[in-house]
Amino acid sequence: MGHRSQADRDAMTVEIGFAVLTGALMAAAAFIVVCVPTVFLAPHGGLRSALLMIAAGVAGLVLVGRVIDVLWRFGRRDTAVEIGPAGGPPAPAQPSQPGRTSPDS
Repeated sequence: MGHRSQADRDAMTVEIGFAVLTGALMAAAAFIVVCVPTVFLAPHGGLRSALLMIAAGVAGLVLVGRVIDVLWRFGRRDTAVEIGPAGGPPAPAQPSQPGRTSPDS
């Protein structure tokens, strides 16, 4: 792994924040969905605490799964940019500028 620029580190920080925020929102939604039967059916004693434990477990899995998914996709996108599109020539280092002759013309 080579040295990362400040822009790369900033992009990773933003991506981590996005992953945690969306993961937390999805985990909260999953917790609510699993807890709805508890509120409407109002089971007593052990069943209520079991449903809350299951809801917490599902919420935790959703959070971790979302963070892993977002960061995995970010890492794969980062690698694809470095090596270029699959099966084609690598992307030019700098795009042509208006008003200048393109190197391949």
